Amino acid sequence: MSQFTIYRSTGEHELFKSVSEEQLKSLQSDREPIEIRLDDQHTFQEMDGFGASFTDSSAYLIHQILSEEQREELMIRLFHPRDGIGLSVIRNPMGASDYARTVYSYNDLPEGDTDLSLARFSIAHDEEDVIPLTRKALELNPDLKLFLSPWSAPGWMKTSGSMITGQLKHEYYPVYAEYFAQTIKAYAKHGLPVHAVTPQNEALYEPGHYPGMLMPAEAQADFIKNHLKPTFVSQGIQTKILCYDHNWDEPGYPLTVLEQAGEDVDGVAWHWYGGEASAQTKVYQAFSGKEVHFTEGSGGDWIPPFEQAFSNVMRTGIQILRNYSKSMVLWNMALDENNGPTVPGFGRSTCRGIVQVNQQTGELMYTLDYYALAHFSAFIRPKAVRIESTSSHASIPNVAFSNRDGSIAVVLFNDGEESGNIRLKLRDEELLSISMESKSALTILIPSR
Repeated sequence: MSQFTIYRSTGEHELFKSVSEEQLKSLQSDREPIEIRLDDQHTFQEMDGFGASFTDSSAYLIHQILSEEQREELMIRLFHPRDGIGLSVIRNPMGASDYARTVYSYNDLPEGDTDLSLARFSIAHDEEDVIPLTRKALELNPDLKLFLSPWSAPGWMKTSGSMITGQLKHEYYPVYAEYFAQTIKAYAKHGLPVHAVTPQNEALYEPGHYPGMLMPAEAQADFIKNHLKPTFVSQGIQTKILCYDHNWDEPGYPLTVLEQAGEDVDGVAWHWYGGEASAQTKVYQAFSGKEVHFTEGSGGDWIPPFEQAFSNVMRTGIQILRNYSKSMVLWNMALDENNGPTVPGFGRSTCRGIVQVNQQTGELMYTLDYYALAHFSAFIRPKAVRIESTSSHASIPNVAFSNRDGSIAVVLFNDGEESGNIRLKLRDEELLSISMESKSALTILIPSR
């Protein structure tokens, strides 16, 4: 008799519950079934994986505030494919972001100085907390892929003379490309290959209170085509280049970059703070050879807890994957009891980490984002391929993947106001029936047949 692995989230989370076909009968309701059909003959994108970011703040909290025992437990629960939820993508900032204790780059200079040869380049800041944790994650999950994204170039390269506001001066395009190359080679010396970079985080946003840099589409295309990609090629760097790294509401930006520098761009990175996930498909269909990645989405106080916030991650995550994304990366791996630390002058933070580390008590708490991510990352493994999945009712968003071992992972969310009975079919074969409460999530792992 087949065993199905089921992970359900209602008010509580049941991680990795193995259920026989006979036991499934007790999980059925008398309601008219909603049919979910799978077709593993119709396939889409291959997954790289799921994850979050070791910001300076996150790395500090995990590496310096938690005890060694807490840290070991957390890293296993985050990254181990069997004993944890198997996170397999990390997207780390290149230098300070909004979630850092100080404003820093890898080449900070006194006001008025320049360093065209990057003689004073150093990733020493990352060697304290970020790199040890990233190395540990790779040790726990050898399938892990590392992405890097800068919030700003070093201030001396910019029109503002600061990591706050401003644009990259054109005369420094070549040295900034070399800055990327030096970063990638420095990480490689620590045994950390960089899978992909983006030239700029949120290139259309110029914050006045934390590191950022405006980079219009035409400027990004110029930087990639005439500087970043040639530098990579000349130095034998295989790291992928993803453009944009901003919200769904401005698809014209990546379209412009791809039109002007398409041969040198491997794909597009997206965030969820504006627009709809369908923008991913719009750009993918215009440039079908380019990868789609979702590189940042944060939950926070602007979405009321618990059900609404959990529901948002589930329904949005399903849409991200149904719109061709090879990755789904949430934001801070960890934040403290005040949703920080943040850079000086940032003000009140409303973001939420995957876990919370209380700096006053040392307590470690897993947030709703951890359990929501688990619905995807613990079952949809790296190199899994998305297969066709359809629902007979719009209230049950869904997505399905075929893993390399032949198992099939199906993620379901009941977005309706009533419980329902789900009938799951693979082509014409009925696999199982199971009930779902309103606003509950369900992941089913179908064993290889």
